[in-house]
Order: sequence, then structure tokens, then C-alpha cells
Amino acid sequence: MTGEKQKFKAPPPVADINVTPMVDVMLVMLIIFMVITPMLSKGKDVDMVKTKNAIAMQAADKTDAIICAVTRDGKTYLNVTQMEPADMPQRVKELLEKRPTDKTVFVKADYRAKYERVVELVDNLRAVGVDQLGLLTEQRSNTDAAPPTTPPAGQ
Repeated sequence: MTGEKQKFKAPPPVADINVTPMVDVMLVMLIIFMVITPMLSKGKDVDMVKTKNAIAMQAADKTDAIICAVTRDGKTYLNVTQMEPADMPQRVKELLEKRPTDKTVFVKADYRAKYERVVELVDNLRAVGVDQLGLLTEQRSNTDAAPPTTPPAGQ
């Protein structure tokens, strides 16, 4: 054996797939999505009015969208910051002056909010020159109970 070379055999190829790296990557992605998802909601959360023919407004989902909200208890919010109703129009005007093109302001209100508060907010926004308003609603699902459509008595 001194003059002959020793031949080493390579181990046979492994036919099993190693899924450990894939599982590691998937768990990291899951954690990232769990942390980021709550931050994706834009503006203050309110129970919006459900309508039969809601119009999709994709511009309201943009990160720089200006959303004014009126909650059930009458508080007003600019995106997620609570503000006094008298201060909000001026702040919205400042935000719109920085925008070259899209000057739409979105308004969403809780369906239990006093209508007076919503009208006051819209009037104040119009007073400072906001002329492009989008009123946000939710699409009514087929399972939601629709109000009865019976005619008034005596007709």
C-alpha cells in the first residue's frame, strides 16, 4: 500500500430537502408582518357608515393621505392626532400647501357621531379653501340587515 494511492469515497448525496432555513425565513417574515400590519391603518379607527354602493377611494390608502375623522363622542382627529375642530382647518391648509398635485382631503365619521359635528368639520375645511373632499364609507355586505322598505301606512 505504500506505492498505491488510497482512494476515498465521497459520501453519497443526500436526497432530503433541508427545510430549516426556509422555516427560519418564514418565521422572520411572519414576525415582521405581525409588527407592521397594525401600523398600516391610516387615520383614527371609527365605525364608518355602511352603504350599498360604496365607491372605492384608493387615494385614501396612500401613506400621505390627509384623513379627518369624527368619532362617536365628537372628538376630531387629523390622521391619528386629536385636534380641536377650530385648529384642524388651518393645519389641513398647511399640509395641502406642501402638495403640488393631489389636494383631496378625506373625511370619515363614526355612524353614531352627531351629524352636526361632521357638517361643522366639512364647513370649516371648505372655509379655508378645501374644495376636493372625499367622504369615506364601507361597503355593506350581503349579510348586513337592510332596513325594511315598506311604504308608510296609508299609501
